[in-house]
Amino acid sequence: MGSIERRQREKEQRREQILNTARELLFKKGIDATSMNQIAKNAELSVGTLYLYFKNKESLFAALQEEGLDLLYTKIREESEKGSTLREKLKKMAFAYMDFSEDHRKYFDIMNYFLSSPKILFSASLKARVDKHVNRILSVFEDTLKSGVLKNTDDREIRRMAVVFCSNLHGMLQFKKLQNTVLQGEDFRDLYMYSFDCAMKSLERIGDS
Repeated sequence: MGSIERRQREKEQRREQILNTARELLFKKGIDATSMNQIAKNAELSVGTLYLYFKNKESLFAALQEEGLDLLYTKIREESEKGSTLREKLKKMAFAYMDFSEDHRKYFDIMNYFLSSPKILFSASLKARVDKHVNRILSVFEDTLKSGVLKNTDDREIRRMAVVFCSNLHGMLQFKKLQNTVLQGEDFRDLYMYSFDCAMKSLERIGDS
């Protein structure tokens, strides 16, 4: 390995070290009580090094959001290209969402943290940057819906369907935390599939109208 490749790998490892530390502090103390100094100390790096990678703590936490959303987008997009019917495609995408929540739990929890926050934590420019990644995911669902039985539905309606469908999936995955209490005795995968079937029936009714 050459010196350029080694430096690049070290840079990527250091960035990952910073993001992992920031994630741990976020869940432990919250974003308001977490400072760049604390992140640097826990990551065993100088504050100056942190600022070489991130402008401020908000941009750092936005990067965590973006990385998770990019992983989810890749999974969803890959599955959207499989299956021959709308139901098959959306089912594969739904289970890709579930796999993401299980295989990348930390990123899924980060998404939930910011979704459930009672206040806006990012500047307008950072929020627009994160929202761009969310819109990419929604666009995959929109394109899939358009290519199916809903191809004659107008774009605004398709957009709303995609939002509601994704919200349904995400909401059900949050309920997984209740497996040992409220949902005790339920097979969560079966329940998730039941939720998917309910959503599909609504979509199919619209397509038939």
